[in-house]
Amino acid sequence: MVSVNLEAKKTVDVMIEKADDLNIAVSKLENGATVIDCGVNVAGSFKAGELYTKVCLGGLADVGISIPGDLSEKFALPSVKIKTDFPAISTLGAQKAGWSVSVGDFFALGSGPARALSLKPAETYEEIDYKDEADLAILTLEADVLPGEDVAQYIADECGVDVANVFLLVAPTASLVGSIQIAGRVVENGTYKMLEFLKFDVKKVVHAAGIAPIAPIDPDGLKAMGKTNDAVLFGGRTYYYVKSEEGDDIAAVAAQLPSSAADGYGKPFFDVFKDAGFDFYQIDKGMFAPAEVVINDLTTGKLYKEGFVNAELLKKSFGIE
Repeated sequence: MVSVNLEAKKTVDVMIEKADDLNIAVSKLENGATVIDCGVNVAGSFKAGELYTKVCLGGLADVGISIPGDLSEKFALPSVKIKTDFPAISTLGAQKAGWSVSVGDFFALGSGPARALSLKPAETYEEIDYKDEADLAILTLEADVLPGEDVAQYIADECGVDVANVFLLVAPTASLVGSIQIAGRVVENGTYKMLEFLKFDVKKVVHAAGIAPIAPIDPDGLKAMGKTNDAVLFGGRTYYYVKSEEGDDIAAVAAQLPSSAADGYGKPFFDVFKDAGFDFYQIDKGMFAPAEVVINDLTTGKLYKEGFVNAELLKKSFGIE
């Protein structure tokens, strides 16, 4: 079976080789682990954001940036484009932010292929029937500071690899690479909702694509989190190719999948978060989904389109009058 860590390593090698051109910084910790700073102490770049996103997806997707990405006739932003023929493995088996890395004073949301070694969370890998067996671990960390040796050793231990074979890529939410990689979760938001909320077997999704605008960079981390999430919730468009089986109600899946189908829909994420007392667990998680969904049922040939791009809410989120 394909290895998300070995596939992603091809992209990591490019990032290390072209670090200066990408405006990123590569360093070795004393225990041999490699840290790639993509936005903490460096500016990053559009290309670094593309490559970082591809690493998040386990190297199993094509990632590009369209300039501009049209949301309406009067509003356009650069947008991230995703295409994958391994939707379940690349999005849920790698890209999903399923590992809360907490070591000492360091905390970060962990995404990427190392999760398929540590099986975090285990139930996700049971549901998609996947586990990697590589001898190296690559993890992307959404954090404002760089990890140290203790973090690298913890990840090595959890993944069962030598710490010298650990590669940690770091980008804050409030950075160019951070904005790009979160927009690049547009397909994953849909597969996540299919699996977790709609209880649909995502292994039946055989191809997927999506596009979402890159949120403007905000130095305030909380506001950046709101804007980057809104880029997908209100501006993300996704396309899923599904091999349905008898008993599958693809029309119902399509109808419930967009963000607008959630009870909590209607305000920018920062406002929703503030109203919930900044308690993430009080938020309707069903709103974390693409704005627009198209499903092609390969068994019946039927096409289903639900949801819509909400340019007005996106403008409000981004502070555009």
